[in-house]
Amino acid sequence: MKKLIVATLGAAALALSLPAADVLATVNGKPVTKQTVQQMLNSMGAQTTYDALPDEVKKKVLDQVIEQQLLEEKAIKSGIEKDPEYLDALQKLKRKLALDVWMKKQLDTITVSDAEAKKGYEEHKSAFMRPETVHARHILVKTEAEAKKIIEALEKSPKGQLKAKFEELAKSKSTGPSASRGGDLGTFTREQMVKPFSDAAFALKAGEFTKKPVKTQFGYHVIYVEEKKPAQTVPFEQVKDRIKENLKMEKFKQKVQAIAKELRAKAKIKINQ
Repeated sequence: MKKLIVATLGAAALALSLPAADVLATVNGKPVTKQTVQQMLNSMGAQTTYDALPDEVKKKVLDQVIEQQLLEEKAIKSGIEKDPEYLDALQKLKRKLALDVWMKKQLDTITVSDAEAKKGYEEHKSAFMRPETVHARHILVKTEAEAKKIIEALEKSPKGQLKAKFEELAKSKSTGPSASRGGDLGTFTREQMVKPFSDAAFALKAGEFTKKPVKTQFGYHVIYVEEKKPAQTVPFEQVKDRIKENLKMEKFKQKVQAIAKELRAKAKIKINQ
């Protein structure tokens, strides 16, 4: 009875110490907090917060947490903590938890300097290359004759009005899904388009269009390039943190492997055939 009174008083004190908005319910005198509910949502892989849920979903989630807490209480009162299966599982959990915490502490001791990161960047610079890209528009039609007529119309357009004319023709003539966007395909690399299309697009300079129809399995294209960017190396500062994290994990792996090797050398190990 004394233990029950102490537990009840402890739960009440905890509830009083929390902001009222954080205590969503009490179960047999014990608070169910917003933090507890959020932990359950996180464990379920939910990409949202409790506060962001619709009211009806909040109620369902809270009910689920309450039911879980009631079942936990029943399990404990049943004496399950003395059950051999429980004790065995608890020991395994303790060992895993000990290893997880120890591993984290080993990781926390490892540092990577900016100089080390810079060295890694220089040694693997090719891995930080951005490929050549173009931002292009196209007009897709079924026949070569149609494509040639569009090219003729574009050739008659003043240079300063070429882009606007291309967009106009794309909206009225193109059979491709990008027609409503004036033929805009966005920015892409060579590998993202079929070869005949890529070869033609990347051969153009910004502000130019194809003077001959480009044939692919989709039909005949007229291509206009808005912008062209050469291949370039990503600046060190943009990738420094990622490099440092990768180097840290590599150092951590090497450290744990070295410790494991040393322990294995000292241990008495017998492998049964």
